[in-house]
Amino acid sequence: MALTIPPVKLKWLEHLNSSWITEDSESIATREGVTVLYSKLLANKEVVLLPQQVLCLKGPQLPDFERESLSSDEQEHYLDALLNSQLALAKMVCSDSPFAAALRKRVLVLQRIFYALSNKYHDKGKVKQQQHSPENNSGSADLHSVSERPRSSTDALIEMGVRTGLSLLFALLRQSWMMPPPPGPGGAPGGNINLCNDVIHTAIDVVSSLPPLSLANESKIPPMGLDCLAQVTTFLKGVTMPNSGADILGRRLASELLLGLASQRGSLRYLLEWIEMALAASAVVSTMEQSKVLLNQEGLIGYDCFMNILMQMRRSLGSSADRSQWREPTRTSDGLCSLYEAALCLFEEVCRMASDYSRTCVSPDSIQTGEAPVVSETCEVYVWGSNSSHQLVEGTQEKILQPKLAASFADAQTIEAGQYCTFVISSDGSVRACGKGSYGRLGLGDSNNQSTLKKLTFEPHRAIKKVSSSKGSDGHTLAFTTEGEVFSWGDGDYGKLGHGNSSTQKYPKLIQGPLQGKVVVCVSAGYRHSAAVSEDGELYTWGEGDFGRLGKLFF
Repeated sequence: MALTIPPVKLKWLEHLNSSWITEDSESIATREGVTVLYSKLLANKEVVLLPQQVLCLKGPQLPDFERESLSSDEQEHYLDALLNSQLALAKMVCSDSPFAAALRKRVLVLQRIFYALSNKYHDKGKVKQQQHSPENNSGSADLHSVSERPRSSTDALIEMGVRTGLSLLFALLRQSWMMPPPPGPGGAPGGNINLCNDVIHTAIDVVSSLPPLSLANESKIPPMGLDCLAQVTTFLKGVTMPNSGADILGRRLASELLLGLASQRGSLRYLLEWIEMALAASAVVSTMEQSKVLLNQEGLIGYDCFMNILMQMRRSLGSSADRSQWREPTRTSDGLCSLYEAALCLFEEVCRMASDYSRTCVSPDSIQTGEAPVVSETCEVYVWGSNSSHQLVEGTQEKILQPKLAASFADAQTIEAGQYCTFVISSDGSVRACGKGSYGRLGLGDSNNQSTLKKLTFEPHRAIKKVSSSKGSDGHTLAFTTEGEVFSWGDGDYGKLGHGNSSTQKYPKLIQGPLQGKVVVCVSAGYRHSAAVSEDGELYTWGEGDFGRLGKLFF
């Protein structure tokens, strides 16, 4: 018996393509360079070594030539069998030599680099293939083709024009602020300053007219658009400083435009950057006050502009708190408010949103016995996506394209989204399910679809702590109780339910066998297989074992 060449599984990771493109291809010519790059493949788990297969080297069964007389055809047959056996042995020995091993590593590294280059510069065929793939919907395929298509000369010209235009605009604005023309009749400000402020004011109007969070999905914004946003943001941050050279109105409008862009992008990062800018500008204003060089209305922002954005954030949060408890900046007689107070109000609102979000993320795992639940008895749950089997408990079966408040889940403490089905755990440990019922995946005793949440029955009665439902195959679900027992139900192919057979289970059934007497603290229903972890750190797996997914070696 001998071991064959170690088989490997290739899994190229898209986000590492850029790093492979920049690798020095000349290093592949040396064995040391290939070893380093191959180690990188192993470290990133793009090449996974599979269990070696045993090769039987037993030759053909030969007759006793001393006692048996063979015909010429039989002698020819046995001779061919011996030669084939020797040839197979020679191939195995040669392929396992150090030279062959280094050659295989070199080929894998070259294959990885070729994939990265092809994916970036020659991916038209790939995009077309993804558009026809049943695993990808048309929306994701369209997005991929738009975001990663090769750049043409037209794209380069457009980008050059946009970059040049922005640079020219920024230079003209700075020049107009730094070198204003003489005052107009009656001592009115020069026309150039008004023109600069009008440009920023127009941009504010455009941003304000957009629907909320129009710039939140950066994957749908082309790279040139993101680069323009970054340039505009950098320019505006410099303008907001009192020593930037811009007039007071220009600095105020710049801070308002920055806030509008931050709210449209909907990311905590940009909101915190605005808060940092406002505090930095306020610090400069404070220094100017001490030096007695401060002008009137310095370090202010439009009250209505700020409150519109703040109220928009509060409406999206769905807060029912009394408005008198909310911090609001002090409004001046001119309709302005302090940048410092606005920064504090916005930071307080961000903290409130984070606090509300953290409460919705608390699972029963963090609730200790005898303590009051951290999660409130009622909560707000939003649903979106496919509703083809009523898995979102909505009246129609149409797709829900935006998050929608679902009153049916108001008392949910934990929600598990399975394949065309949904499971809800309440504060008392009971479980309800809805959606597609084929193969008994809902655990309700039948294979019917369920358009409303319906309670499951556990025998013996138990309080459920966590549910895990598979996202593939024909659907199966695991649940463990507060005592650490594990129930399973649904499709039983490949023995993934853990009951010692492949039968479908339409009611939750307690798993016995090796898990009996164990206190389970985590379960996971995978694709045609299942896993559980006990409190003493033991991992149990069962189901289909292809590709080593169970972590076991079979001899």
